Amino acid sequence: MSKESLYDSVLNCLMESDPQRKSLATRELYACHSALPVVSDQPARRLPTPGIPDKPKLVSPQAVKKRGFGSQAGRVALLHALAHIEFNAINLALDAVYRFRDMPDGFASDWLLVAADEARHFMMVSDRLLQLDSYYGAMDAHAGLWNMALKTDHDVMVRMALVPRVLEARGLDVAPPMIKKLRQHQDEDSAVILETIFNDEIRHVQIGNHWFRYTCEQRGLQPSTVFADLLRQHTRGVLKGPYNEVARIQAGFSPDELDALKDIEAEWQD
Repeated sequence: MSKESLYDSVLNCLMESDPQRKSLATRELYACHSALPVVSDQPARRLPTPGIPDKPKLVSPQAVKKRGFGSQAGRVALLHALAHIEFNAINLALDAVYRFRDMPDGFASDWLLVAADEARHFMMVSDRLLQLDSYYGAMDAHAGLWNMALKTDHDVMVRMALVPRVLEARGLDVAPPMIKKLRQHQDEDSAVILETIFNDEIRHVQIGNHWFRYTCEQRGLQPSTVFADLLRQHTRGVLKGPYNEVARIQAGFSPDELDALKDIEAEWQD
């Protein structure tokens, strides 16, 4: 890793399109980031898209085929979708560092840790796909994950509210039943990978909760009120229970915020 600035190094990782090279470079960057200068001649710019590979082909979420767990093809489809989520999660974490430069020093370290974790997750799932005679890019994937980055690139408080606390926290809800189903179908190797990801995601959501509350405190705002307002503005069609309340509370959600998730989802169903 050269002695370029932290933000230039983060941008290089963001714009790398090869998933394996992006993953390795991100983990290397986390390992050495504290030695990099934080001054950059180039201000953060809007990124309509980060570096992404030619495959998978990106389609609407509705166009992605859903398959059951009962066959290897179904489990491969699940793992492919998970690899896509983890690949995008690398970009989302890197973008938080690249974009929001006025935060305290711990912010960059926290989100580089998240990015490195997501890179490790991607490589674990990618390796498992190869073991199952597939690979990342073999199937279509949905194009909506980066949209939330674009919706929130103007305000770190909004980013912290909606990416770790909505998109990433969704993994806390869906992973345990997936792990159970994988074990029911004797796919212990895939179950262990999901279990590892689930445990790490609790920490990631904790980090998002910490920085969301920090930004609210700096602005004299009530976190639960702000969170409910942002959910109503930005997450129609995104919220979907049931919610893993035990894991979400462990990750730093308040009871009021859990009530807001359920109440707002119910409002949209009426």
